[in-house]
Amino acid sequence: MTDQPNDSTAPAPAATPPGAGAETGATKKKDTDWWAELKAIFWLVLAVLAFHSFIAKPFYIPSESMMPGLLKGDRLVVTKYPYGWSWVSPSFHVFPEMHGRLFGRMPERGDVVILTPPHETSDYIKRVIGLPGDTIRMVDGQLFINDKPVKREARPATMIPIDDNLPCNDNYGEDRVTGPGDRPYCRLPVFRETLPNGRVYDTIDEGPGPEDNYGPVTVPADRVFLMGDNRDNSADSRVPAADQGLGGPVPWENIGGRAEFITFSYDGSSKWLNPITWFSALRGGRAGVSLRPQQAAKP
Repeated sequence: MTDQPNDSTAPAPAATPPGAGAETGATKKKDTDWWAELKAIFWLVLAVLAFHSFIAKPFYIPSESMMPGLLKGDRLVVTKYPYGWSWVSPSFHVFPEMHGRLFGRMPERGDVVILTPPHETSDYIKRVIGLPGDTIRMVDGQLFINDKPVKREARPATMIPIDDNLPCNDNYGEDRVTGPGDRPYCRLPVFRETLPNGRVYDTIDEGPGPEDNYGPVTVPADRVFLMGDNRDNSADSRVPAADQGLGGPVPWENIGGRAEFITFSYDGSSKWLNPITWFSALRGGRAGVSLRPQQAAKP
């Protein structure tokens, strides 16, 4: 009788791991966690808004009121913390008007600031001229602070290239001229002012105008007197609120921040649907220009 092989000594087949089967070797795609994605977007938006509200934000110059230093179409950086924070600090003015500032500090004469006029929601940009206790007066275009004339000297006229954002229209009389490269320019008279603290900046004064005579007005406590550098085309503290001006000295809590420097500038010819014009419309030589006023050289 022939012996049969003993199958009991053969190795047992490997056990199938749990969960293996028809999908062995295949990776199952995970479902997108939409709630986690939405939370990430929410925190990102919140961080951007917090940075814009408490640290710094971009600002667009919509008018010609601060020429010659600032042109319509300039984009700049505004810091929020130099004067502390108030109800206008958030990027969107969602809080009711409130008095006072957190960690507040008065601006200095000569600072360029953004502000929200009382009972308004739009932002203006002007220069600080008067502080609490100062008496401000204008006589035939000459600025007086505390009955002393601010030093004012004529400078060579500025030549600003004419473009879509600066058409040099009827507001500037016969100032259209042809300049280098046969290009049209707006030739505007410049006067340099030196404030009592030594801050120096240039202004434009086209001649006699409605705001050339003003005051005297004494700036109350916790308020500042603001003016545009383009003296004949600025709705500032000299102009009544009914005429879109600031209607006198402005509460310091309405100041939203300090202008620091220009990032870039557009001439107004860009088109949203034509990306090429986003670059061709850039003005040369504007990026990086500081907006902090110079200090007069000591004699």
